[in-house]
Amino acid sequence: MRATIRRRLERLAERYEEVGRLLNDSALQGKSDRFRDLSMEYARLQDIAQRFRAFMALERQALAAAELAADADPAMRALAADEQRVLATSLAAEEEDLQRLLIPKDPHDDSNIFLEIRAGTGGDEAALFAGDLFRMYSRYADAHGWKVEVLSESRGEHGGFREIISRIVGRGAYSRLKFESGTHRVQRVPATEAQGRVHTSTCTVAILPELAAIEDVAIADSDLRVDTYRSSGAGGQHVNKTESAIRITHLPTGIVVECQDERSQHKNRSRAMSLLKARLLQAERDKQSSQQAASRKLQVGTGDRSERIRTYNFPQGRLTDHRVELTLYKLEDIVNGDLDEVLLPLAREYEAEQLAAIE
Repeated sequence: MRATIRRRLERLAERYEEVGRLLNDSALQGKSDRFRDLSMEYARLQDIAQRFRAFMALERQALAAAELAADADPAMRALAADEQRVLATSLAAEEEDLQRLLIPKDPHDDSNIFLEIRAGTGGDEAALFAGDLFRMYSRYADAHGWKVEVLSESRGEHGGFREIISRIVGRGAYSRLKFESGTHRVQRVPATEAQGRVHTSTCTVAILPELAAIEDVAIADSDLRVDTYRSSGAGGQHVNKTESAIRITHLPTGIVVECQDERSQHKNRSRAMSLLKARLLQAERDKQSSQQAASRKLQVGTGDRSERIRTYNFPQGRLTDHRVELTLYKLEDIVNGDLDEVLLPLAREYEAEQLAAIE
């Protein structure tokens, strides 16, 4: 274990013991706010302190086994060798778990998300690829029991979408998909290509966490321009014949959001405001992230669309994620929603970056 990691764990374990003593101090009685704060800190530290204590116990057992391995009796040495192998496996697993517990939890990890996909370069083929990406994420959401709600869409002339904005409702959606923001590139032969030439097109993806009420963004009514219009999407006569769709412009930033999914103008306004707040929060996080972690390969949650993050090469059946140098020859499965083999290496890379930052 790295010395910096051990020192951090030792400090947390010491703080856990200190907080425990403070909670038992009779002088704290009657100070409800202080008692509540200490109780919450104690609960946060409990798991990591107890796991570190168990880790140190395993280390002591490993030292004892090492001493036994020097015994003159061959049978005892063989017994010690077996025990050392078991303990080495346990220590490695415990160390990995402890390091993971040290990583600060992203407060948005359990949040629902807004998924925005926009066709980039490539014309009709880019719009078709946007449709493929939306289907990929929708199938991944279905596999996890999440709900997908389309807030607004602009369809391509020959299929797919020029733009589609949706909301994915499900615990942990942001934690799994937060690394998907960026430019996605596709290489394939379009259906309209008579010569069989491979074309390259792009789409941009942005993943925004939906804000909880506790972290709501204050927006003055005077900063908003709200327009209503008739929905152009499917949904029956009521949707298309009433001005239930909402477009909100945030005047200070120029951010525009739309929602036309619901029949109720009130519901559409509520959804559009939620998306606007998520984008305003994201803009602030982008600024902080670029200042604090400009060298990182994984700019978590920034929605940075300027950098190509992934290539989908259909002729070779290959997917390449350029941030972690991951290449998989399972493209058909992946675009059908089997994304875990792509997402897990990104999460591990992020954990490694976080641990490397610990001093």
